[in-house]
Amino acid sequence: MNTYQKFCPNVFVARCTEMHERGEFIDVETKHGKVHECEVWNLVGRKGEFYFYSVTRADGFNSQERAKRKAERFSNAADNSTAKAKAAHEASNEGRDFLSLGEPIKIGHHSEKRHRALIERNHNRMGKAIEHGRKAEQQADRAAYYASLTEKIDLSMPESIEFYEFKVEESKMQHEGLKNGTIPRQHSFDLQYANKAVKEAQKNLDIAKRLWA
Repeated sequence: MNTYQKFCPNVFVARCTEMHERGEFIDVETKHGKVHECEVWNLVGRKGEFYFYSVTRADGFNSQERAKRKAERFSNAADNSTAKAKAAHEASNEGRDFLSLGEPIKIGHHSEKRHRALIERNHNRMGKAIEHGRKAEQQADRAAYYASLTEKIDLSMPESIEFYEFKVEESKMQHEGLKNGTIPRQHSFDLQYANKAVKEAQKNLDIAKRLWA
């Protein structure tokens, strides 16, 4: 069975024991035993008896779709935690009218045990409300993070060629502008950072072409 092998950040290629043609559809198994139908693109390497091919899922599922699902899952989880926080907060108001009177606990009285238990229940419920509220905030933050990735193009996608061609040109223009003075420098390292950005964009473009051209 063909299996996935990590090629570079965000990119998994198919490790195969047989050669395949571009455009051919093959089954690729995950480490969890799930099988995906994938379209073959390019032979990106060979090691021993194995051939490594760039592939895309036949059902169109990619990193953007994965981000959408995660954003939705964390958003739903945040809503659920918020509901739990609200319920716990409302429950912590048990006996509010009585407690608002500031009535002291009557030591030795038959009401002492009930009075203490009420205060402890409400204290625990408020603690739960705070806990669920914090969890909801964390889940909402993660939902927002994944939502920000739903339009991101990375090297796992054939569209990355066009994307990084643009990034190369954009970074070159930025570097040239800083170099000739048409773009003002904000600090002494601007030109160095711009040159690094050009090299990084070109590196990604070369990888994209190797994978998908």
